Amino acid sequence: MPIQHLLLNNNCEHLITVPKTARKLSKFILGTFLFFIFMLFMPWTQNIRTEGKVTTLTPYDRPQGIQSIIDGRIERWYVKEGDLVKAGDTIIYISEIKDQYFDPKLLERTRSQITAKQGAINSYEEKMRLLSSQVSTEKINLQNKLSQARNRVIQSRNTVRQDSAELKAAIVNYKIAKEQLDRGEKLFKDGLISLTALEQRRAKEQDASAKEIVASQKLSNSLNSNFNAIIELNAIEAEFLSKIYKIESDIQSTNSDMFKADEELAKLNNQYSNYAIRNGNYFLLAPKSGQIVKIRKAGIGETIKQGEEIASITSTKPNLAVELYVKPVDLPLLQKGNKVRIIFDGWPTIVFSGWPGVSHGTFGAIVRVIDSDISDNGKYRILVGPDPKEAPWPNQIQIGGGARGIALLKNVKIGYEMWRNLNGFPPDFYNYEKEKSKK
Repeated sequence: MPIQHLLLNNNCEHLITVPKTARKLSKFILGTFLFFIFMLFMPWTQNIRTEGKVTTLTPYDRPQGIQSIIDGRIERWYVKEGDLVKAGDTIIYISEIKDQYFDPKLLERTRSQITAKQGAINSYEEKMRLLSSQVSTEKINLQNKLSQARNRVIQSRNTVRQDSAELKAAIVNYKIAKEQLDRGEKLFKDGLISLTALEQRRAKEQDASAKEIVASQKLSNSLNSNFNAIIELNAIEAEFLSKIYKIESDIQSTNSDMFKADEELAKLNNQYSNYAIRNGNYFLLAPKSGQIVKIRKAGIGETIKQGEEIASITSTKPNLAVELYVKPVDLPLLQKGNKVRIIFDGWPTIVFSGWPGVSHGTFGAIVRVIDSDISDNGKYRILVGPDPKEAPWPNQIQIGGGARGIALLKNVKIGYEMWRNLNGFPPDFYNYEKEKSKK
Protein backbone atom coordinates (compact mmCIF):
# COMPACT_ATOMS: atom_id res chain seq x y z
CA MET A 1 0.00 0.00 0.00
CA PRO A 2 2.64 2.59 0.77
CA ILE A 3 4.33 1.80 -2.52
CA GLN A 4 1.02 2.11 -4.45
CA HIS A 5 0.21 5.27 -2.63
CA LEU A 6 3.59 6.68 -3.56
CA LEU A 7 3.10 5.72 -7.18
CA LEU A 8 -0.35 7.23 -7.13
CA ASN A 9 1.01 10.49 -5.77
CA ASN A 10 3.69 10.62 -8.47
CA ASN A 11 1.10 10.08 -11.21
CA CYS A 12 -1.07 12.85 -9.81
CA GLU A 13 1.79 15.31 -9.78
CA HIS A 14 2.48 14.48 -13.40
CA LEU A 15 -1.14 14.99 -14.28
CA ILE A 16 -1.29 18.37 -12.50
CA THR A 17 1.56 19.94 -14.59
CA VAL A 18 -0.13 19.37 -17.97
CA PRO A 19 -2.99 21.95 -17.62
CA LYS A 20 -0.52 24.77 -16.75
CA THR A 21 1.21 24.48 -20.14
CA ALA A 22 -2.09 24.38 -21.95
CA ARG A 23 -3.28 27.48 -20.19
CA LYS A 24 -0.10 29.35 -21.11
CA LEU A 25 -0.44 28.29 -24.73
CA SER A 26 -4.10 29.24 -24.79
CA LYS A 27 -3.28 32.65 -23.26
CA PHE A 28 -0.56 33.24 -25.86
CA ILE A 29 -2.87 32.31 -28.69
CA LEU A 30 -5.64 34.47 -27.26
CA GLY A 31 -3.28 37.39 -26.77
CA THR A 32 -1.96 37.02 -30.27
CA PHE A 33 -5.48 36.91 -31.65
CA LEU A 34 -6.51 39.98 -29.65
CA PHE A 35 -3.35 41.81 -30.76
CA PHE A 36 -4.14 40.90 -34.35
CA ILE A 37 -7.72 42.13 -33.93
CA PHE A 38 -6.38 45.31 -32.34
CA MET A 39 -3.95 45.83 -35.19
CA LEU A 40 -6.78 45.53 -37.71
CA PHE A 41 -8.26 48.73 -36.28
CA MET A 42 -4.95 50.62 -36.17
CA PRO A 43 -4.65 53.57 -38.63
CA TRP A 44 -2.66 53.08 -41.80
CA THR A 45 -1.70 55.68 -44.40
CA GLN A 46 -2.15 54.48 -47.95
CA ASN A 47 0.84 55.43 -50.12
CA ILE A 48 2.54 55.10 -53.46
CA ARG A 49 6.24 54.28 -53.53
CA THR A 50 8.28 55.71 -56.38
CA GLU A 51 11.87 56.31 -57.38
CA GLY A 52 13.61 59.22 -59.03
CA LYS A 53 16.46 61.69 -58.68
CA VAL A 54 17.21 65.15 -57.37
CA THR A 55 16.67 68.05 -59.78
CA THR A 56 15.47 71.66 -59.56
CA LEU A 57 12.08 73.30 -59.84
CA THR A 58 13.31 76.06 -62.17
CA PRO A 59 15.28 75.39 -65.37
CA TYR A 60 17.59 78.29 -64.47
CA ASP A 61 18.99 76.34 -61.51
CA ARG A 62 19.76 73.20 -63.50
CA PRO A 63 23.29 72.50 -64.80
CA GLN A 64 23.81 74.02 -68.20
CA GLY A 65 26.56 74.00 -70.78
CA ILE A 66 28.63 77.00 -71.80
CA GLN A 67 28.74 77.08 -75.58
CA SER A 68 30.37 79.26 -78.21
CA ILE A 69 28.05 80.65 -80.88
CA ILE A 70 30.98 81.11 -83.31
CA ASP A 71 33.89 79.00 -84.46
CA GLY A 72 37.19 79.96 -82.86
CA ARG A 73 40.49 79.03 -81.28
CA ILE A 74 41.11 78.99 -77.52
CA GLU A 75 43.55 81.72 -76.53
CA ARG A 76 43.11 82.02 -72.76
CA TRP A 77 41.19 80.49 -69.86
CA TYR A 78 40.10 82.76 -67.01
CA VAL A 79 38.71 80.00 -64.76
CA LYS A 80 39.38 76.46 -63.71
CA GLU A 81 37.13 73.64 -62.56
CA GLY A 82 35.52 74.30 -59.22
CA ASP A 83 35.76 78.09 -59.45
CA LEU A 84 32.76 80.11 -58.35
CA VAL A 85 31.73 82.78 -60.85
CA LYS A 86 29.09 85.47 -61.08
CA ALA A 87 26.80 86.11 -64.02
CA GLY A 88 28.76 88.02 -66.67
CA ASP A 89 32.25 86.92 -65.54
CA THR A 90 34.66 86.06 -68.35
CA ILE A 91 35.17 82.32 -68.79
CA ILE A 92 37.38 82.06 -71.86
CA TYR A 93 38.79 84.16 -74.71
CA ILE A 94 38.83 82.78 -78.25
CA SER A 95 40.29 84.18 -81.47
CA GLU A 96 39.04 84.12 -85.06
CA ILE A 97 39.69 81.24 -87.45
CA LYS A 98 37.68 82.38 -90.51
CA ASP A 99 39.69 84.37 -93.06
CA GLN A 100 36.88 86.86 -93.83
CA TYR A 101 37.19 88.17 -90.27
CA PHE A 102 41.00 88.32 -90.01
CA ASP A 103 41.24 92.06 -90.80
CA PRO A 104 42.02 93.81 -87.46
CA LYS A 105 40.41 97.01 -88.80
CA LEU A 106 37.31 95.27 -90.09
CA LEU A 107 34.90 97.39 -88.07
CA GLU A 108 36.72 100.62 -88.98
CA ARG A 109 36.71 99.84 -92.70
CA THR A 110 33.07 98.82 -92.61
CA ARG A 111 32.23 102.07 -90.84
CA SER A 112 34.07 103.98 -93.61
CA GLN A 113 31.98 102.16 -96.22
CA ILE A 114 28.83 103.13 -94.33
CA THR A 115 29.94 106.78 -94.23
CA ALA A 116 30.70 106.78 -97.96
CA LYS A 117 27.40 105.16 -98.80
CA GLN A 118 25.58 107.68 -96.61
CA GLY A 119 27.38 110.47 -98.52
CA ALA A 120 26.21 108.97 -101.81
CA ILE A 121 22.64 108.90 -100.52
CA ASN A 122 22.93 112.56 -99.50
CA SER A 123 24.19 113.39 -103.02
CA TYR A 124 21.25 111.58 -104.55
CA GLU A 125 18.88 113.49 -102.31
CA GLU A 126 20.49 116.82 -103.31
CA LYS A 127 20.33 115.87 -106.99
CA MET A 128 16.65 115.02 -106.64
CA ARG A 129 16.05 118.37 -104.95
CA LEU A 130 17.79 120.24 -107.81
CA LEU A 131 15.96 118.26 -110.46
CA SER A 132 12.65 118.95 -108.75
CA SER A 133 13.50 122.67 -108.72
CA GLN A 134 14.42 122.45 -112.39
CA VAL A 135 11.05 120.85 -113.16
CA SER A 136 9.29 123.67 -111.36
CA THR A 137 11.32 126.25 -113.30
CA GLU A 138 10.63 124.58 -116.64
CA LYS A 139 6.92 124.47 -115.86
CA ILE A 140 6.97 128.22 -115.15
CA ASN A 141 8.89 128.86 -118.39
CA LEU A 142 6.42 126.69 -120.25
CA GLN A 143 3.50 128.74 -118.99
CA ASN A 144 5.26 132.00 -119.98
CA LYS A 145 6.15 130.76 -123.45
CA LEU A 146 2.67 129.40 -123.97
CA SER A 147 1.19 132.74 -122.98
CA GLN A 148 3.42 134.54 -125.49
CA ALA A 149 2.62 132.04 -128.21
CA ARG A 150 -1.12 132.27 -127.54
CA ASN A 151 -0.87 136.08 -127.78
CA ARG A 152 0.83 135.75 -131.16
CA VAL A 153 -1.88 133.36 -132.32
CA ILE A 154 -4.53 135.90 -131.25
CA GLN A 155 -2.66 138.71 -132.97
CA SER A 156 -2.31 136.67 -136.15
CA ARG A 157 -6.02 135.85 -136.09
CA ASN A 158 -6.83 139.55 -135.73
CA THR A 159 -4.52 140.30 -138.64
CA VAL A 160 -6.28 137.63 -140.70
CA ARG A 161 -9.64 139.22 -139.93
CA GLN A 162 -8.31 142.67 -140.85
CA ASP A 163 -6.72 141.46 -144.08
CA SER A 164 -9.84 139.52 -144.91
CA ALA A 165 -11.93 142.68 -144.53
CA GLU A 166 -9.47 144.63 -146.69
CA LEU A 167 -9.64 141.90 -149.35
CA LYS A 168 -13.42 142.09 -149.38
CA ALA A 169 -13.25 145.87 -149.74
CA ALA A 170 -10.70 145.54 -152.57
CA ILE A 171 -12.94 143.05 -154.36
CA VAL A 172 -15.91 145.40 -154.06
CA ASN A 173 -13.82 148.34 -155.31
CA TYR A 174 -12.54 146.29 -158.21
CA LYS A 175 -16.05 145.19 -159.08
CA ILE A 176 -17.24 148.82 -159.04
CA ALA A 177 -14.26 149.94 -161.12
CA LYS A 178 -14.89 147.13 -163.59
CA GLU A 179 -18.55 148.08 -163.98
CA GLN A 180 -17.63 151.75 -164.40
CA LEU A 181 -15.11 150.79 -167.09
CA ASP A 182 -17.68 148.70 -168.92
CA ARG A 183 -20.20 151.57 -168.90
CA GLY A 184 -17.50 154.03 -169.92
CA GLU A 185 -16.55 151.94 -172.98
CA LYS A 186 -20.22 151.78 -174.01
CA LEU A 187 -20.61 155.52 -173.54
CA PHE A 188 -17.38 156.13 -175.47
CA LYS A 189 -18.72 154.12 -178.44
CA ASP A 190 -21.88 156.17 -178.31
CA GLY A 191 -19.77 159.36 -178.22
CA LEU A 192 -21.10 160.48 -174.92
CA ILE A 193 -17.72 160.65 -173.09
CA SER A 194 -14.26 161.55 -174.18
CA LEU A 195 -11.28 159.28 -174.56
CA THR A 196 -9.69 160.96 -171.54
CA ALA A 197 -12.58 160.03 -169.31
CA LEU A 198 -12.39 156.45 -170.60
CA GLU A 199 -8.67 156.29 -169.89
CA GLN A 200 -9.28 157.50 -166.34
CA ARG A 201 -11.82 154.71 -165.81
CA ARG A 202 -9.35 152.15 -167.16
CA ALA A 203 -6.69 153.46 -164.76
CA LYS A 204 -9.08 153.16 -161.80
CA GLU A 205 -10.00 149.58 -162.82
CA GLN A 206 -6.32 148.57 -162.98
CA ASP A 207 -5.63 150.25 -159.64
CA ALA A 208 -8.57 148.40 -158.03
CA SER A 209 -7.35 145.12 -159.55
CA ALA A 210 -3.87 145.69 -158.17
CA LYS A 211 -5.24 146.50 -154.72
CA GLU A 212 -7.31 143.32 -154.81
CA ILE A 213 -4.23 141.27 -155.63
CA VAL A 214 -2.26 142.95 -152.84
CA ALA A 215 -5.08 142.41 -150.35
CA SER A 216 -5.30 138.73 -151.37
CA GLN A 217 -1.56 138.25 -150.92
CA LYS A 218 -1.67 140.08 -147.61
CA LEU A 219 -4.50 137.84 -146.40
CA SER A 220 -2.55 134.79 -147.55
CA ASN A 221 0.48 135.99 -145.58
CA SER A 222 -1.70 136.60 -142.51
CA LEU A 223 -3.15 133.10 -142.76
CA ASN A 224 0.35 131.66 -143.02
CA SER A 225 1.45 133.72 -140.01
CA ASN A 226 -1.57 132.47 -138.02
CA PHE A 227 -0.82 128.89 -139.00
CA ASN A 228 2.82 129.34 -138.03
CA ALA A 229 1.80 130.83 -134.71
CA ILE A 230 -0.38 127.79 -133.97
CA ILE A 231 2.45 125.48 -134.95
CA GLU A 232 4.86 127.44 -132.76
CA LEU A 233 2.40 127.19 -129.86
CA ASN A 234 2.26 123.40 -130.18
CA ALA A 235 6.02 123.21 -130.67
CA ILE A 236 6.70 125.21 -127.52
CA GLU A 237 4.45 122.94 -125.45
CA ALA A 238 6.00 119.81 -126.94
CA GLU A 239 9.53 121.16 -126.40
CA PHE A 240 9.03 122.07 -122.76
CA LEU A 241 7.06 118.90 -121.99
CA SER A 242 9.92 116.91 -123.46
CA LYS A 243 12.36 118.71 -121.17
CA ILE A 244 10.10 118.20 -118.15
CA TYR A 245 9.63 114.50 -118.92
CA LYS A 246 13.40 114.12 -119.33
CA ILE A 247 14.02 115.76 -115.95
CA GLU A 248 11.30 113.64 -114.28
CA SER A 249 12.90 110.57 -115.82
CA ASP A 250 16.20 111.65 -114.28
CA ILE A 251 14.41 112.08 -110.96
CA GLN A 252 13.03 108.53 -111.13
CA SER A 253 16.43 107.17 -112.09
CA THR A 254 18.07 109.07 -109.24
CA ASN A 255 15.35 107.86 -106.89
CA SER A 256 15.98 104.29 -107.99
CA ASP A 257 19.73 104.73 -107.43
CA MET A 258 19.00 106.17 -103.99
CA PHE A 259 16.81 103.17 -103.10
CA LYS A 260 19.64 100.86 -104.13
CA ALA A 261 22.04 102.91 -102.03
CA ASP A 262 19.62 102.70 -99.08
CA GLU A 263 19.49 98.93 -99.51
CA GLU A 264 23.27 98.71 -99.64
CA LEU A 265 23.51 101.00 -96.60
CA ALA A 266 21.11 98.76 -94.68
CA LYS A 267 23.22 95.74 -95.61
CA LEU A 268 26.37 97.52 -94.49
CA ASN A 269 24.76 98.50 -91.18
CA ASN A 270 23.61 94.92 -90.69
CA GLN A 271 27.09 93.69 -91.55
CA TYR A 272 28.66 96.17 -89.15
CA SER A 273 26.30 95.07 -86.35
CA ASN A 274 27.13 91.42 -87.04
CA TYR A 275 30.85 92.19 -86.94
CA ALA A 276 30.46 94.12 -83.68
CA ILE A 277 28.43 91.32 -82.10
CA ARG A 278 30.93 88.75 -83.34
CA ASN A 279 33.77 90.69 -81.74
CA GLY A 280 31.86 90.61 -78.47
CA ASN A 281 31.52 86.83 -78.77
CA TYR A 282 35.27 86.33 -78.53
CA PHE A 283 34.83 86.54 -74.76
CA LEU A 284 32.55 83.81 -73.42
CA LEU A 285 30.74 85.00 -70.29
CA ALA A 286 29.09 83.09 -67.48
CA PRO A 287 25.33 82.94 -68.17
CA LYS A 288 24.55 82.82 -64.44
CA SER A 289 26.19 82.68 -61.05
CA GLY A 290 27.46 79.25 -60.08
CA GLN A 291 30.35 76.82 -60.10
CA ILE A 292 32.39 75.81 -63.16
CA VAL A 293 32.49 72.03 -63.72
CA LYS A 294 33.37 69.62 -66.52
CA ILE A 295 35.74 71.66 -68.68
CA ARG A 296 35.85 69.73 -71.96
CA LYS A 297 38.40 71.81 -73.89
CA ALA A 298 41.63 72.44 -72.06
CA GLY A 299 44.51 73.17 -74.43
CA ILE A 300 45.46 76.66 -75.61
CA GLY A 301 45.18 76.73 -79.39
CA GLU A 302 42.46 74.10 -79.61
CA THR A 303 39.67 74.97 -82.02
CA ILE A 304 36.02 74.85 -81.06
CA LYS A 305 33.00 74.64 -83.30
CA GLN A 306 29.88 76.73 -83.22
CA GLY A 307 27.47 75.39 -80.59
CA GLU A 308 30.09 73.08 -79.06
CA GLU A 309 29.96 72.81 -75.27
CA ILE A 310 33.27 73.68 -73.64
CA ALA A 311 32.26 73.64 -69.96
CA SER A 312 29.29 73.35 -67.61
CA ILE A 313 28.06 75.57 -64.83
CA THR A 314 25.88 74.61 -61.88
CA SER A 315 24.02 76.84 -59.44
CA THR A 316 25.44 77.01 -55.93
CA LYS A 317 22.07 77.53 -54.25
CA PRO A 318 19.52 75.83 -56.48
CA ASN A 319 15.84 75.55 -55.71
CA LEU A 320 15.96 71.78 -55.25
CA ALA A 321 13.21 69.36 -56.15
CA VAL A 322 12.87 65.64 -56.76
CA GLU A 323 11.49 64.18 -59.95
CA LEU A 324 9.62 60.94 -59.35
CA TYR A 325 7.97 58.56 -61.79
CA VAL A 326 4.61 56.97 -61.04
CA LYS A 327 2.66 54.31 -62.88
CA PRO A 328 -0.30 55.41 -65.02
CA VAL A 329 -2.65 53.49 -62.72
CA ASP A 330 -1.50 55.60 -59.73
CA LEU A 331 -1.51 58.96 -61.51
CA PRO A 332 -5.23 59.78 -60.89
CA LEU A 333 -4.60 59.43 -57.14
CA LEU A 334 -2.08 62.30 -57.10
CA GLN A 335 -2.80 66.02 -57.10
CA LYS A 336 -0.80 69.18 -56.63
CA GLY A 337 -0.32 69.71 -52.90
CA ASN A 338 -0.16 66.01 -51.97
CA LYS A 339 2.27 65.22 -49.15
CA VAL A 340 5.29 63.10 -50.02
CA ARG A 341 8.06 61.64 -47.84
CA ILE A 342 11.47 61.66 -49.51
CA ILE A 343 14.35 59.26 -48.84
CA PHE A 344 17.70 60.48 -50.19
CA ASP A 345 20.47 58.08 -51.17
CA GLY A 346 23.23 58.00 -48.57
CA TRP A 347 20.96 59.12 -45.73
CA PRO A 348 20.36 56.61 -42.92
CA THR A 349 16.66 55.85 -42.89
CA ILE A 350 14.18 53.75 -40.97
CA VAL A 351 10.93 53.70 -42.91
CA PHE A 352 7.42 52.63 -41.96
CA SER A 353 5.54 53.48 -45.11
CA GLY A 354 2.10 53.24 -43.49
CA TRP A 355 3.18 55.17 -40.37
CA PRO A 356 5.11 58.16 -41.67
CA GLY A 357 5.09 59.74 -38.21
CA VAL A 358 7.39 57.06 -36.80
CA SER A 359 9.73 56.92 -39.78
CA HIS A 360 13.25 58.27 -39.35
CA GLY A 361 15.50 59.97 -41.94
CA THR A 362 12.71 60.98 -44.33
CA PHE A 363 12.06 64.55 -45.42
CA GLY A 364 8.79 66.28 -46.17
CA ALA A 365 7.83 67.35 -49.68
CA ILE A 366 4.79 68.58 -51.60
CA VAL A 367 3.75 67.74 -55.16
CA ARG A 368 4.43 70.84 -57.30
CA VAL A 369 4.13 69.63 -60.90
CA ILE A 370 2.41 66.67 -62.57
CA ASP A 371 3.31 66.07 -66.21
CA SER A 372 0.42 65.53 -68.59
CA ASP A 373 2.62 63.65 -71.07
CA ILE A 374 3.93 60.17 -70.41
CA SER A 375 7.70 59.71 -70.25
CA ASP A 376 9.82 57.34 -72.31
CA ASN A 377 9.90 54.82 -69.46
CA GLY A 378 6.10 54.42 -69.61
CA LYS A 379 5.49 56.37 -66.41
CA TYR A 380 4.39 59.89 -65.57
CA ARG A 381 6.84 62.34 -64.05
CA ILE A 382 5.98 64.46 -61.02
CA LEU A 383 8.08 67.16 -59.37
CA VAL A 384 8.02 67.54 -55.61
CA GLY A 385 9.52 70.43 -53.65
CA PRO A 386 10.40 70.91 -49.99
CA ASP A 387 7.51 71.26 -47.56
CA PRO A 388 7.91 74.70 -45.94
CA LYS A 389 6.16 73.47 -42.80
CA GLU A 390 8.81 70.80 -42.11
CA ALA A 391 12.56 70.71 -41.60
CA PRO A 392 14.57 71.87 -44.61
CA TRP A 393 16.35 69.39 -46.83
CA PRO A 394 20.06 68.79 -46.11
CA ASN A 395 22.52 71.17 -47.75
CA GLN A 396 24.67 68.23 -48.83
CA ILE A 397 22.12 67.06 -51.38
CA GLN A 398 23.42 67.45 -54.94
CA ILE A 399 21.56 67.59 -58.23
CA GLY A 400 21.39 64.17 -59.87
CA GLY A 401 21.47 62.17 -56.64
CA GLY A 402 19.08 59.27 -56.23
CA ALA A 403 15.88 59.59 -54.23
CA ARG A 404 12.82 57.58 -53.38
CA GLY A 405 9.42 58.95 -52.62
CA ILE A 406 6.42 57.81 -50.62
CA ALA A 407 3.32 59.70 -51.73
CA LEU A 408 0.92 59.81 -48.79
CA LEU A 409 -2.76 59.26 -49.54
CA LYS A 410 -5.82 58.54 -47.38
CA ASN A 411 -5.69 57.30 -43.76
CA VAL A 412 -7.50 53.96 -43.41
CA LYS A 413 -7.56 50.99 -41.02
CA ILE A 414 -5.00 48.22 -41.38
CA GLY A 415 -7.78 45.70 -41.79
CA TYR A 416 -9.23 47.61 -44.72
CA GLU A 417 -5.77 47.94 -46.28
CA MET A 418 -5.18 44.17 -45.96
CA TRP A 419 -8.57 43.47 -47.50
CA ARG A 420 -7.83 45.94 -50.34
CA ASN A 421 -4.48 44.34 -51.14
CA LEU A 422 -5.90 40.80 -50.98
CA ASN A 423 -8.56 41.79 -53.55
CA GLY A 424 -6.16 43.78 -55.73
CA PHE A 425 -8.06 47.08 -55.38
CA PRO A 426 -6.19 50.38 -55.89
CA PRO A 427 -5.80 52.87 -53.04
CA ASP A 428 -8.76 55.12 -52.28
CA PHE A 429 -9.03 58.41 -54.15
CA TYR A 430 -7.79 61.19 -51.92
CA ASN A 431 -8.68 64.83 -52.60
CA TYR A 432 -5.98 66.74 -50.74
CA GLU A 433 -7.56 70.18 -51.16
CA LYS A 434 -10.96 68.94 -50.01
CA GLU A 435 -9.52 67.22 -46.95
CA LYS A 436 -7.42 70.28 -46.19
CA SER A 437 -10.50 72.54 -46.24
CA LYS A 438 -12.28 70.29 -43.74
CA LYS A 439 -9.54 70.68 -41.16
